[in-house]
This record gives sequence, structure tokens and C-alpha cells, in this order.
Amino acid sequence: MLKITLKRGRAGKRKDQLRVLDSLGLRRVNQSVVKPDDPVFRGMIRKVAHLVETEEVEG
Repeated sequence: MLKITLKRGRAGKRKDQLRVLDSLGLRRVNQSVVKPDDPVFRGMIRKVAHLVETEEVEG
């Protein structure tokens, strides 16, 4: 499982990046979500890597 935390704000970001953040469920700075570690989510994380922090957790 991956714990994804939004570390930078959404203001002024491109629409495609905002859609990825919405899909991940990240709306506020320092908000975290836990998602499965699969290629779909890895690709989404790569798209917004400069905005989020990711760590692996057991689950």
C-alpha cells in the first residue's frame, strides 16, 4: 500500500494535474490517502510527483 500526502497547494496548477489530485482524493495540503501499490496509481503519482510525498505502508 502507498500513503500519498499532498505537500504543495493546488492553486495555479494545470487542469490535468488537478484531475489527478481529485482522482487520488487529495484536496487539502497535508491530507493523506492510502492506495494500493499498482501501476495505475504509480502513474498518477508520477504525474504530480512534485506536489506529493509518497511512502510505502503495510496494509
